[in-house]
Amino acid sequence: MRIWRKKANKKEQEVYITSEEQEQMWSVYMDVQRSQMEWERAHLLFQEARGQDQIDYAIYMLEAAERKYQMNLKQAKQLNLDGAHMQYLENKRESS
Repeated sequence: MRIWRKKANKKEQEVYITSEEQEQMWSVYMDVQRSQMEWERAHLLFQEARGQDQIDYAIYMLEAAERKYQMNLKQAKQLNLDGAHMQYLENKRESS
């Protein structure tokens, strides 16, 4: 069983977690990444919208993407995810 670490609180203490918790953290981290990209695409769609129908649709998509992104960030915060550490691990994982 591979063990990971995460910040336990603001005092920078480390706690060791199980592989199940690790998988949950990766899942939430990837959800945050995907929802951020969706929000960025929705923002671009809004900027490019022409005509009332396109603008209305773009606003709907942007609001939905923002809500999804906020929900995923809230879940990440509840797990005390360290985004910079997760990004480091992701880059390390890709270069292996």
